[in-house]
Amino acid sequence: MESKLDIPLFIEDPDRIPTEAVPENYVAYTLKHQEALPPVTWSNWYKELHWLHVFIIFVPPTLGLIGAWSTPLRLKTAIWFVVYIHLTGFGLSAGYHRLWTHRAYKASKGLEFTLAILGAGVVEGSIAWWARGHRAHHRYTDTDLDPYNADKGLFYSHIGWMIFKPRRKPGPADVSDLRSNPIVKWQHKYYLPLAFTIAIALPTAVAGYGWGDWRGGFVWAGLLRLVVSQHSTFCVNSLCHWIGDKPYDDKHTPKDNVITAIITMGEGYHNFHHQFPMDYRNGYKWYQYDPTKWFLWTCEKLGFATHLKTFSDNEVQKGELTMQLKRLRHKQEALFWPSEKSDLPVITWEDYQRQAESRALICIAGFIHDISDFFDKHPGGPHLLKKNIGKDATTAFFGGLYDHSHAAHNLLAMKRVGILLGGAPHGLEEKAVPPSQHLRVTRHSELPSPGNEYSEIPP
Repeated sequence: MESKLDIPLFIEDPDRIPTEAVPENYVAYTLKHQEALPPVTWSNWYKELHWLHVFIIFVPPTLGLIGAWSTPLRLKTAIWFVVYIHLTGFGLSAGYHRLWTHRAYKASKGLEFTLAILGAGVVEGSIAWWARGHRAHHRYTDTDLDPYNADKGLFYSHIGWMIFKPRRKPGPADVSDLRSNPIVKWQHKYYLPLAFTIAIALPTAVAGYGWGDWRGGFVWAGLLRLVVSQHSTFCVNSLCHWIGDKPYDDKHTPKDNVITAIITMGEGYHNFHHQFPMDYRNGYKWYQYDPTKWFLWTCEKLGFATHLKTFSDNEVQKGELTMQLKRLRHKQEALFWPSEKSDLPVITWEDYQRQAESRALICIAGFIHDISDFFDKHPGGPHLLKKNIGKDATTAFFGGLYDHSHAAHNLLAMKRVGILLGGAPHGLEEKAVPPSQHLRVTRHSELPSPGNEYSEIPP
């Protein structure tokens, strides 16, 4: 008999799944039980278009470019273009993203209302719709339940996921806080007239009443500003998953890059953001370009925002150090290292001296080294090597004749061919380890297994 968890009926409404009904591996469960729509192909693509999104994405740039051809850009309108693109951009980055999606801070009602209005001016859907999809993106990053899965390509993650009907519903995300927020509900109810007013009517009116440039306000501050604002935000889902590096985690596609940070008003430090999503900063370091971070910091000082959340510096630096060690481990594994002690033959003193009669062998710190290919390379000259063949040159090597450099120690270790029976003299074991191996990056599986003894956890 099937259990309740085997019945996929709740999949039909992923926004209203009881907590106790969610399987542990929801992604695998959903992909198994929820039938996806057929893939988009050359033969059916026109049937799968989401026409409202197609209109919003393609009509404004078309009209804007046509209008720009015959509409000169006046200086005051250009300044208004820059100012307004930042104002509406803050509506998205500070409002839609950091406030309502990630709850990175608390805003006063005045700031909430202002950000809700400005955010509508980018025409990317209501707060409720946008935040629900973005929470699913964070929860199911790079899976088929991620609404803008970067693994499906740059075009798909930029606009493809919008212009074509989704092949399956995004994974569930808790949006109960948004459903109970009166400002979010108000904006969702009046979204269409609000979006037209803030995106087109307001910037046109400001330029028209302000300095008589009605046409320029409509074309530049309205249509083309809208296009730039939208594609700036779209880059968060596309370029921020394709360009840059991964200083905090390499498990998923998000990356950090200063260029995308400039393009997206600070959202380009995306690797940090996906690791620490409830931090009000995307640019964690003080010098990183993140105007939204500075905007929220200013709002806090003015009393419009409170409880700005930050992750512990200790935890952030742990993530950064982990990735640095991982990169060092990869670099370490690409290098050649001395033979392990267990791989070297043990040689008696008598056997060592006998073999040294036909080979250039020198004993240093309990290891036998073959230096036959180093006579012409030795900075001190070949005579110093020749005089120690078949002898113990430990004292001479460790400062008696010359206190050799780290490079000399590392190079010498690569020439080990055996171990002297009895090992290294007491007190020199540490010196017998090449400096390059004093600190090595080790995987957890390579560490000695701890004992099974139980100990009391300290209070």
